[in-house]
Amino acid sequence: GCDYAHLRQWLRERGITHRIARKGVESSQRLGRHRWTVERTMAWLTGCRRLHRRYEHKADHFLAFTSIACTLICYRRLAK
Repeated sequence: GCDYAHLRQWLRERGITHRIARKGVESSQRLGRHRWTVERTMAWLTGCRRLHRRYEHKADHFLAFTSIACTLICYRRLAK
């Protein structure tokens, strides 16, 4: 769903090297190794109710709760 010419152009204009699998050309197996890590981390963050629903309207408050959630996630991972 991300292989669009305008997205590739947008990335090129900003000097970002894209790694978007083209449909039928590149295997998604190589891309999935790194993408899974990001998706897993986002799933951990959405497990926090305040972040999932975005109850906080002020950006500063939302950033503070995101920092607290990341701290708790790291603590739990290290405590294991």
